[in-house]
Amino acid sequence: MKVLVIAAHPDDEVLGCGGTIKRLAQEGHAITIAILGEGITSRHRTRNEADGNLVSQLEQCSHRVGKFLDARRVLTRGIPDNRFDSLPLLEVVKIVEEIIEEINPEVIFTHHGGDLNIDHMVVHRAVLTASRCLPDQIIQSVYTFEVPSSTEWAFQQFAPVFSPNFFIDITETMEDKVRAMSMYESEERAFPHPRSPQSLEAIAKRWGSVVGCNRAEAFQMVRRVCHIREKCL
Repeated sequence: MKVLVIAAHPDDEVLGCGGTIKRLAQEGHAITIAILGEGITSRHRTRNEADGNLVSQLEQCSHRVGKFLDARRVLTRGIPDNRFDSLPLLEVVKIVEEIIEEINPEVIFTHHGGDLNIDHMVVHRAVLTASRCLPDQIIQSVYTFEVPSSTEWAFQQFAPVFSPNFFIDITETMEDKVRAMSMYESEERAFPHPRSPQSLEAIAKRWGSVVGCNRAEAFQMVRRVCHIREKCL
């Protein structure tokens, strides 16, 4: 099965579904990671002040992380960090449409629409628009993931509130998720920050305890379509 993970920034793919990516790849699914934003220039007063080498290094890191997680491909598009809302939504939709047309995925994982980070919100809307249910659409399911330091920091003030109803056991790939995050040296933080190794472990254990396993990643199903000749259950 072709699985497409669409993330706003380098590290979102790991925070949201790093354990799932590794597990699905091990199970033989073809994983493509698409990272739409460059992920770092908003830390400067203006984008022009940002060091271009840092952008390049972060992009290279995302490719190394993708390889470590056994993704078949990592695509990057370099949209300005935390400035997705400065673009017409249609422009972001077109970028996502081109990626979907190229990959032709059956499953998509992407951001939840109620995150604090504006880029996450734009990506969510763009993905839902680009993956709309046209007659020739082969996408079977769309899932949204949480991103520690964004989803929970919205404090349920933005609709929709993250309400997971689909869980994947990542007990055997949790170490890979933590290691992949550590490869993003500029993005990982010390405890008690949500992006620390200890926090990622705690989150996975919490969701695992909810559904009866040691560690899990949580997702909210947007839709699942059972096409003809497919097993629905």
